[in-house]
Amino acid sequence: MKRDLICVGLITLDVVGRPITEIPANEGGRLIEQIACAPAGTAGGTACIAARLGVNTALAGAVGSDLTGRLVRFALEEGGVDTQLVQILADAPTSTTILPIDNEGRRPTLHAPGAGSIPPLTDALKEAAQNTKYLHYGAIGAPTFDGGPGADLLKLARERGALVVCDLIAPGPGARDELALILPHVDWFLPSADEARRITGEDDLAMAAKAFLAMGARNCVIKNGRAGAVMAAGDLTGRLPAFSVKVADTTTCGDSFCAGFIAAHLKGWADLEALRFAAATAAHVAQGLATYGKLESFAATEAAMHVLPILEDA
Repeated sequence: MKRDLICVGLITLDVVGRPITEIPANEGGRLIEQIACAPAGTAGGTACIAARLGVNTALAGAVGSDLTGRLVRFALEEGGVDTQLVQILADAPTSTTILPIDNEGRRPTLHAPGAGSIPPLTDALKEAAQNTKYLHYGAIGAPTFDGGPGADLLKLARERGALVVCDLIAPGPGARDELALILPHVDWFLPSADEARRITGEDDLAMAAKAFLAMGARNCVIKNGRAGAVMAAGDLTGRLPAFSVKVADTTTCGDSFCAGFIAAHLKGWADLEALRFAAATAAHVAQGLATYGKLESFAATEAAMHVLPILEDA
């Protein structure tokens, strides 16, 4: 029996605090309202959200053998994520990110790279990729996957019937070359607006989406925060509006959009309705702190997408 989803790529621990509008000088201090931590990353965060939405989810990546790595593995397993494909690297710390969130939910990122940036491409992952319905790829930029091995993995998964979804995080100068290898094996490419503009050089997101289609992606949806998303997916073109919510933290909104889309697609929903569910998932996550935010379940998110107001003026 096929697994529903494998998420491949970056795993981090996010440590999030709000509201933080300035760092106290010298050794000064101040009280803030909230601090939270949770597994995150283009693979880790998507896996957490998908599992909470009821998807049978496995995660492939790496953590260190340190206390942070043990905490991440515990939190993943407690959240229902299968961690058998998560490798423990004894000579690398667990990737960790500090995110000071301001009153508007915006945040700079302070990231310490580690094991999550160099996930091994194992024989066990290659075997698992041949027996999954969906593969979510978040390993662009990882030296262990770039230059052909990642593309070969996606090709193998698609040949065995998997639908491949791909996302980015902080794309480097080699990302466009890697995408040229990856995108011909990607069914749904879901980058952020900043990533799309940086890679294509196009300010117009519709043109950026078309550029990714020309590189081989079958469908492209560019996530653009409060402005919704720009679609270039078969007959779906134009803007998918976002939902209007009080934003606390936008940290995992992009990953949760991917997870929500996959969860709805697995239930047989049409593309547009699955994308609307993805937007509702991101809206629930944005209302709370760290990876899960205020997300409860698939049923609660489905109910909310019928009553949440739309940000028509974005």
